[in-house]
Amino acid sequence: MFSLTVKRMGRPSRQPSIALAEGDGRMILPRPLRRVVRFLVSLGTGRIHIPAHTGTISALAFLAATGLYGMSLGGHTETVAQAATTAAGFAIEDVKVSGNSETSEIEIFELLGLDGTTSLVALDVDAARRKIVKLPWVESVEVRKIYPKTIEVKLKERQAYAIWQHGQELSLIERNGSVIAPLRDNKFSTLPLVVGRDAESAAASLEGEFSKWPDITSRVKAYVWVSGRRWDLHMDNGVVVKLPSEDVDQALARLSKFNKEQDLLARDIAAVDLRLVDRTAIQLTPDAIARRQVVLDQRTKDLKKAGQNI
Repeated sequence: MFSLTVKRMGRPSRQPSIALAEGDGRMILPRPLRRVVRFLVSLGTGRIHIPAHTGTISALAFLAATGLYGMSLGGHTETVAQAATTAAGFAIEDVKVSGNSETSEIEIFELLGLDGTTSLVALDVDAARRKIVKLPWVESVEVRKIYPKTIEVKLKERQAYAIWQHGQELSLIERNGSVIAPLRDNKFSTLPLVVGRDAESAAASLEGEFSKWPDITSRVKAYVWVSGRRWDLHMDNGVVVKLPSEDVDQALARLSKFNKEQDLLARDIAAVDLRLVDRTAIQLTPDAIARRQVVLDQRTKDLKKAGQNI
């Protein structure tokens, strides 16, 4: 048989404690079970008062928790949050974009996913930054929320330094040789054109090596990187100037002197070879060679004629 006994330490209480006796031994209930039993006894005797509407509130809380769990499980949390915050007056109505010269604002709007009902509260600015910074011209970007309805996007764009021709492709490059984007129009036609394999990396030296010779560089149509070690200058009239791999400044000084004194680059020549320090070689065009040969033949005839008359 089981019996109920009251066993309390300290002050006596009218609340009974429960023990189970079996045979001659007695077993005391564990403390958690004793608390449960006391609570049930107090509840049954009316000593614990439950506030009104507790059941309704508990049911609503249970339903809300169930709904949130279902939305999370079904991947609809963001959609519901968007709808709720938009209805509360946080729909994005203004996007302020600054620092963009080559980046289209439409591209930014598309990456932000704006459709007229996008909520400012629910917008993930970190995800927006990661998307926008992948645009070709964007070096860095800052995206900020300005409550209640505005987004501010500040861009820092990459700077085009030169045009790189590799095969049949033309690309805009930065000073460090990084490719920005394919060349699409004539907007950057004033930039220097570098041609050849690894020319994009070597282009960083152009400003330092050629800046002192504007009379030469103003007439350069293309800088061709040869054998990964030196430049050929293709001038606007078709003349090719072959520069050495070292002492470029000295070679350009020689070329500038000849051009000022003899108008060298305006002559009917095909190339100027400056690769040797102690001499300058001039290659004539085929027409110039033909005209020169005519002159030489005529001179030879005149000399023969003069010799016969002596």
